[in-house]
Amino acid sequence: MADLRSTFLNVYSVLKAELLHDPAFEFSDDSRQWVDRMLDYNVPGGKLNRGLSVIDSYRLLKEGQELNENEIFLASTLGWCIEWLQAYFLVLDDIMDNSHTRRGQPCWFRVPKVGMIAVNDGVMLRNHIPRILRKHFREKPYYVDLVDLFNEVEFQTASGQMIDLITTLEGEKDLSKYTLSLHRRIVQFKTAYYSFYLPVGCALLMAGESLDKHIDVKNILVEMGTYFQVQDDYLDCFGDPETIGKIGTDIEDFKCSWLVVKALELSNEEQKKVLYENYGKADPANVAKVKALYKELDLQGVFAEYESKSYEKLINSIEAHPSKAVQAVLKSFLAKIYKRQK
Repeated sequence: MADLRSTFLNVYSVLKAELLHDPAFEFSDDSRQWVDRMLDYNVPGGKLNRGLSVIDSYRLLKEGQELNENEIFLASTLGWCIEWLQAYFLVLDDIMDNSHTRRGQPCWFRVPKVGMIAVNDGVMLRNHIPRILRKHFREKPYYVDLVDLFNEVEFQTASGQMIDLITTLEGEKDLSKYTLSLHRRIVQFKTAYYSFYLPVGCALLMAGESLDKHIDVKNILVEMGTYFQVQDDYLDCFGDPETIGKIGTDIEDFKCSWLVVKALELSNEEQKKVLYENYGKADPANVAKVKALYKELDLQGVFAEYESKSYEKLINSIEAHPSKAVQAVLKSFLAKIYKRQK
């Protein structure tokens, strides 16, 4: 795995060098340096799960055949395209959410001299993806499907982000809108498609498969992505900030989190009143009251039960799939996220 990771990181250096010498633009030293620093700060810093899982998934789809160097390079390149997409979303998300830290360091727009240039940097990150795809996949029979997949998933993610943002509008804070079905829609579109379906979609296309024939795979991965985001919501409140690399602010930000949706479902009138009066306020005293209520309602226990039920349901769906190779891909995804702490 460490070996795979270093191979993967080497591909990043190759792709970055190509982008910094893209013939479609005349770079000055300053602009080249800016993009270089911006990429290093935002693209390779995360857990790289999404990117690495393209290689993992492709390997499992090839059922034990040794991958040649070119296949590893191409799968890594698609993995990096997903990491680029993620970087683009995060740079802009952090501005929208007015966040302070990301991956244990200041958000890019908080870096001195960056500020709102980060908006254009986000746009640049987005535009690097088709440059990379064009250079390395243009001659492939699945090129159009690949571009289409990235475009569709980006649209779904941006639309999910929109529902999230308009739901948490200042001045229209209404907890009664927060239901499991709204939570599910936000999560499905904002996270599940790009984090779970996209890596496997890339691997399937590389393996010569048609995505239209794998709707069932998409559905299972979107379920998995939903479960992943519920974990994220849980960790935002109950996780260790040192471990997860960020300080959770879902309560302050009035987020449609699984925890608040569950709390609303389980609360009596008195407890609901506590939520309505304290949720979405920045004062630590208000936040503490919400957290105390979560503990009182035993949301940790409710989550543990949700986790085991989801796992069981996912395993059953996966085992119903006719292809053992596809089952292996889905199971490897599930193994990576089940009971995670970060």
